[in-house]
Amino acid sequence: MKDTIVTARRKKIELITLLICFVVSNLIHLYAVIAYHAPFTEMITSIFYIIIFAFVLYAFWGILRLLFYGLRALFTRSRT
Repeated sequence: MKDTIVTARRKKIELITLLICFVVSNLIHLYAVIAYHAPFTEMITSIFYIIIFAFVLYAFWGILRLLFYGLRALFTRSRT
């Protein structure tokens, strides 16, 4: 089996992607708090749900990337 190395650049990109997912989940939660006229203390008390949702978004984004790059690799190999 081939050994792989995760570069510092890749780690940084993945951390930034996770941070973006966290910000998006916070914005979605903020919208829900405003839309349903809930108290803003719910932003703090629901932080664990926000973190879980951020990881769900990150996993979904990872699946989309796997499908995209997998299909791209499949079609570029079939042409050569």
